[in-house]
This record gives sequence, structure tokens and C-alpha cells, in this order.
Amino acid sequence: MRKKVIIIFAVFFIILVYVTFTSALKVFQSGIEIPVIPAEDKEEIRLVLITQELDTPFWRKVSKGAEAQALKEKVSLEVWGSYGNNKEDFLKKLDVAIHSKVDGIIVQGLDTESFKELSKVKAASYGIPIITVANDVPMEESLRKTYIGSDQFEAGKVVAEELLDQMGVAGQVIILGDQEKEYYQERRLEGIQSVLKGYPEISLLYGSTGDEKEQIISTTQQLMNQLPEVDAFIAVNANHAGLMIQEIGRRSQVEPYHIYTFDDGSESDSLLAEGKLDGLLEQSPFRMGEESVRRVTQWISGETVPLDMQGYLTGIRMIESAGSMK
Repeated sequence: MRKKVIIIFAVFFIILVYVTFTSALKVFQSGIEIPVIPAEDKEEIRLVLITQELDTPFWRKVSKGAEAQALKEKVSLEVWGSYGNNKEDFLKKLDVAIHSKVDGIIVQGLDTESFKELSKVKAASYGIPIITVANDVPMEESLRKTYIGSDQFEAGKVVAEELLDQMGVAGQVIILGDQEKEYYQERRLEGIQSVLKGYPEISLLYGSTGDEKEQIISTTQQLMNQLPEVDAFIAVNANHAGLMIQEIGRRSQVEPYHIYTFDDGSESDSLLAEGKLDGLLEQSPFRMGEESVRRVTQWISGETVPLDMQGYLTGIRMIESAGSMK
């Protein structure tokens, strides 16, 4: 009886194998392809762009460039930001993006311990790549994958060279920056100093200020008291330029002074158009947005691993006021 059951089972197994083989053979002979998942059904890459200054012309251009490239790359991009340079709200949004486990974060670099902790520890633990855009932070302190933006040292040099061209090789210069100098401001200042230190008849006075209106005005007053024969002003934080110029104008005519700043301030374009600036260092914010989305998408997709840790630099140029005289 046992032998009979084994024979029946063996016959059944042979028949099952034969039927399976012939069915598969018919599929291949008929030319029917095995279905694949359409590209649009694959999980979409999710990116977030986070900035401290969402409402400025500069950062609106960064956002537009990023959004345009996201459409080309067919990735999801959300733009988050705070208004009025609110660092606490900015860091909260970065923390939320990390906990949301997005695929990549493009962020305006903030040279503080809280930012570095988030990027170096939290983002790294989740395996989320962070790219800094426009404002960099030291790579070894943040573990950011790369930086997209201007060479800020070179930008400082270009401003100093323009100053020499317009003012000459002798004079007194006031430079205004933040009390807590961020990395990008340090690089701008180093670039300015690297050019002007070669001219012994040019004296520099650096002043630091907080972000409040009263602090900027008060610091400008103090600097002008210390250097009453000042010939030129440079705002390394472009958001200080408007109030700095306002205080200069309360004391005398603005026209005799040589005044310079950068294009990432909320009033930079209008100050240039009104002739209150002699020169404006223009960057490439739209290109920064495009390139940041392209590079982080390449990294996530495995097309470019690793990214260049030194960064990918975008163009700069000096724009002179229509009323400036050389």
C-alpha cells in the first residue's frame, strides 16, 4: 500500500512539472513581456529647501531656481523658511525636516553650535544628506555633503578692488558686520583685508553690531565718531546696509562716501537703484537653487558619490551704481 501511494505521488509531481513547463514555454514563445513598475509609480525623492530669509529678493531667486530644477529632475521639493532672520524658527524647521525623514535637505548655512549639532548628529543618524546653499559652514564641523554658492573670499576681494578703483589707494574705511560673525562674513572680511593690507595709506576700522535696528544705528554712530574723516563704508552683512546708510545721511550727505555691500540683503537692489550704494556685489542665486537640487538628487540616486566636499562655486560680479563716479 505504501509503495502504491509513493508511485501515485510521483506521477502527480511529474504531471505538475510538465504542465508548469509547457505553460511557461507558451508565455515566452508568445512574446509577452513581464510587466514592470512604471517610472511614475516609483517612490518620489522628497527634498526640502530651508532658509532664514524667505521674503528677500535674493532667497526668492534661490527658491525659484530650486523649484525649476525640481521639475526637471521630477523630484518633490518643499520650500520652508522663516521671516525676519528668526534663527529659532529656522532651526525648528530644520529639526522637523530631519524627523520627517525627507531624502535630502538644502539649507542656508548657519554658523552656530545648534545648527552644527542638527546637521552633524541628527541628520547624519537618519542618513539624510545636507547641502548648504549661499551661506556655508565649515564641512568638518557640520558634515554637510557639499556647498553651492559664491566664493565669499573672492567676493570680498572684488569689493575691495572696486573700492580701490573708485576711492584710490589712500583713505579711511569702516567695515560693519555681526557681533557673532558667521563663516560667510569671516570669509568676506578676509578677502577684503587680503587686498587692502597692501596699501599702507588705507586704514580699516571694523565694527560689530547686533541685528536690532537700534544696535545697528548706534554702532554706525560710534564708528563715525571714532573715524570722523571716513571715506568709505562696507557692510559685510548686507541686511545692515539700509540702516547704516540712514545714519550716515543723518550726519551729512551720502554722496561723498564710497559705500558697498552684497546682494543678499532685503534692501540691496533698491539701495543700488536709488544711488545710495556705489557698488553691489551680485551673486547667482537662481543658479544656486538649480545646482543644489541637481547635486543632492545626483547623490541620492547614486550618480555622483561622493560630492565635492569643497563645494560647487557659482558666479559673482560687481555692479556699479549708475551715479557712481570713478
